[in-house]
Order: sequence, then C-alpha cells, then structure tokens
Amino acid sequence: MMSVVGIFQTLSDAAQAVAQLRAIEIPENGINLLTPGPADLEKKELAQVPLSESEQPGMGGGLGAVIGAALGLGGGMSLGTAVASLFVPGVGPIMAIGFAAAGLLGAGGALGGAAVGTALERQSTHGIPEDEVFFYEDALRSGHTVVIAFAEGEHQADQIRTIMRDAGAETVDAAREKWWIGLRDTEKVHYEEPGQHLPSRESLFRSGFEAALRPGIRGQSYAAAKEQLRSIYPDRYDNALFISGYERGSEFDKQSKTNVERRVA
Repeated sequence: MMSVVGIFQTLSDAAQAVAQLRAIEIPENGINLLTPGPADLEKKELAQVPLSESEQPGMGGGLGAVIGAALGLGGGMSLGTAVASLFVPGVGPIMAIGFAAAGLLGAGGALGGAAVGTALERQSTHGIPEDEVFFYEDALRSGHTVVIAFAEGEHQADQIRTIMRDAGAETVDAAREKWWIGLRDTEKVHYEEPGQHLPSRESLFRSGFEAALRPGIRGQSYAAAKEQLRSIYPDRYDNALFISGYERGSEFDKQSKTNVERRVA
C-alpha cells in the first residue's frame, strides 16, 4: 500500500479529485481529506464520530454542520466515513474525513467508540512518510485542502497522480521546495560560510530544521531527541550544522503555533 498526496488551492478542486478517484473505484476507505475547518470552532475538539447511515437522526447542530460540509464534497463519500472536527495546535481548526486523515493529525486517539478503535487499527497511516506530515499542516495553515489516497500498486498510483494533477493539485515535493525557498533568505545566515560548499551546508542544516518538525520529535530539545535522531539520521545527527538546523526548526515550530493562537484568539 502506498500513499499519493495532492495539495489543492480550493475545497472544490479537491472534491473534483475525490469524485474522480471514486469513479476509478478507489475504495472509500482509501481516500482521506483534510481541510481547514469553520473559523468559529472552539479551541478543542468540536466532535469526533464514526458515522453510518443509521446515525443521521439526532445529531447536534454544530456536528451536523460539519458533517453537512463533508457530505457536500460531491465525491461520493458516504456516512460510512469517519469525520472529525478538531483544533490542531499550530494549524487551527481542521476537518478530517477518513480514518487515516483523523489519525494523522492526532484525532484518532480521541475518536470515541470501540468501532473506531478497531477501524483505526486496520486503517493506519502506514504508507504516509512521517517527514511529510508538517507539510500537510503547513498547507492547511495556508487555507489549502489535502487529499491522501492509498494505491494498491504503482499503476494505480500513477492513475491517482494523473487525476490529482488534472484537478489542479500541487505535489508535496513541490510544496516542500516552495516552503523552503520562502525560508532560505532568513535561514541562510545560520549556515553560510565564506569559501565553503554552500549546497552541502544547506542540505545538512535543512535536514536538521525539518527533523525538528517530525511527529514524535517535535517539541523536544535536541538533547532529549538525540537518540531518536541518531536512529533516523545516523550519518548526520551529531553534525554541528544539523544541530543548528534542528534548533532553528524548533524555534520556527514554536513561532508557528504562537501565530496561529493569536489569529484564532
């Protein structure tokens, strides 16, 4: 199982891609969507619930509005899909459709009910590179929508890529490069050195910067995360430029969270 990710400027473009994915018979549990939630969400989970058609009656007004938005995608996704509405620190209010989407940004552990727990065990986020998660968050923070589809093999993955591209999606790799280009002028003062090979120094610094944003490591000091970093980056974890990048990435993460908190306050 492999994941293919598209970042869309608008929810309607993402909905178009979802509809096309369903048309080529990508199963519903193989399609996940993350999109910025209502601006008036409180700073806590509004609701998390696995839905079935029998559960429509009696939903609260706030939850009903969230689910209604989800069903308005026009992509053929039914009430059998998990829908979570939550507040993600450093990102803001988010609506996640699909078990992998809910689990990816931390909603999975809060989804109530034995049925959800079982489903999350079956439908994990396996196949999604851990070092890409921050870029999904960055896209959401910028108001974009992320679609994650799981393919059975390379042929199906190529079909999914074509559908996403035709619907206007940007790849994670392209988003990643654009993000770093936006930071380069500010950060290069920390790794430039006259007479030294700039690209290799930048690569070391950047890998440390991005390492600080990985799930499971974020929020930890370099000293606290050192053993984890050793296992993931054995050839560079103790390099001075990598460490400098890690410390700058940690500061960037803190500032991003502060900016979001101010925006939604």
